[in-house]
Amino acid sequence: MNILVLDDEKEIADLVEVYLKNENYNVYKFYTSQEAVECINTVKLDLAILDVMIKDKDGFEICKLI
Repeated sequence: MNILVLDDEKEIADLVEVYLKNENYNVYKFYTSQEAVECINTVKLDLAILDVMIKDKDGFEICKLI
């Protein structure tokens, strides 16, 4: 299962990544919405965990894009 994690707070994104990897998920972690959009366009994702208060495109806009 491929999971996208988008959060501009590094500590939160890193912690979520650790928990998900411990459960054997493939994690695509990003700190900016631009990087996340590039991933969305190239990787088949099963789940997205999105920060709704992030610069540029917020989590709601990213969700609509997906």
